[in-house]
Amino acid sequence: MTEMTGSTPRTFELESIVGRYVAVWSEPDPGRRREAIAELWASDGVEFVEGARFQGYEELHTRVTEAYEQFVVGAGYAVTSAGDVTVHDDITMFTVRLVPDGGEAVWAARVFLVLGDDGRIREDYHLTVKPLPSQ
Repeated sequence: MTEMTGSTPRTFELESIVGRYVAVWSEPDPGRRREAIAELWASDGVEFVEGARFQGYEELHTRVTEAYEQFVVGAGYAVTSAGDVTVHDDITMFTVRLVPDGGEAVWAARVFLVLGDDGRIREDYHLTVKPLPSQ
């Protein structure tokens, strides 16, 4: 793998970050989920989604747990990446999706991660590109 310029992590590290990011949304164990959040985000890291803001480990843990319970446990979706990671300086962009077993994605969002020098997420933006169908 090639190294990125500046303080941006190397390509294999970015692939690991994206893989761990996608996995945290499906982590069934609350303790492991909390550890994964602390490994991924900076202590004052923030996520912006649908007009809401979640900052710090406690708010992020609540946010990820609620999404897990609603979409993974409650609706049976798998959280996946579209495999379209793009990097520009300290910004990593990829698509995250909710996919039913054996089906097509029912929801998708572009995720923009602003990484700190330590490779942890400082800012996390979700921009929905495929809304969930009306219930």
